[in-house]
Amino acid sequence: MAEESASAPLRTLIVDDEPLAVERMQVICAKLPDLAVVGTASDGAAALRLVDALAPDLILLDMTMPEVDGLSVARKLARQDTSPAVIFVTAHDHFAVEAFDLDAVDYVLKPVAPERLGRAIERALARRIDAPPGAVEESAWLTELWVPHRSELLRIEISQVSRIDAERDYVRLHVAAPPEPSRTYLLLQTIAGLEQRLDPEEFIRIHRSTILRRDHIRGLRHDGLGVWSVEIDDGEALRIGRTYLPKVKAMAGR
Repeated sequence: MAEESASAPLRTLIVDDEPLAVERMQVICAKLPDLAVVGTASDGAAALRLVDALAPDLILLDMTMPEVDGLSVARKLARQDTSPAVIFVTAHDHFAVEAFDLDAVDYVLKPVAPERLGRAIERALARRIDAPPGAVEESAWLTELWVPHRSELLRIEISQVSRIDAERDYVRLHVAAPPEPSRTYLLLQTIAGLEQRLDPEEFIRIHRSTILRRDHIRGLRHDGLGVWSVEIDDGEALRIGRTYLPKVKAMAGR
């Protein structure tokens, strides 16, 4: 029975306030053997009613809808003991952090490419296999980020982020994923907001504009006149802000 359950198509609810978007999604889903569309909804309130009535395995959920939007739907579902997996489908990339705080499976940008949706469905199927019914894996801290890159969003594990720099309303993520060369990505998120979501055992803020992964810090250097710097893996020295100096010293046992 467990094997049959794992291999059965995902009973899927499509939620979007644009009729043409629903129609297009139905056409795409009809070509995916791992999906079985059981219903559609044109607003968030209807989506919640249909979740109760149909108990779908998966919701393809538009982000921006009148009155009850996609994030509100996902928040209400997250408070339930059992809830369907959620794949957000949206034309906007700036809700990604909020979406994955709600444990979304994926975040697909419109116009939806069948190949991209197919990869999202593979993630949903893998999650169903890995997590037995009723099992909920929760973390108080972010474990991954999704960043806009060209026409899609890239999944970046937090363990791959070595440094975060503030750039006005954005942060720049420095990502190291050997053997690939290091790369940087911009994410629409304030550094203070992101800091609250990061595990303080893994990351430390050293300046109003800089957060570092602790295990990328080689050491501290006193530059005189009360000025201290952090030396990181690549040999670069980054100045420590006075506000953050006591916490950085405490990390080093000083």
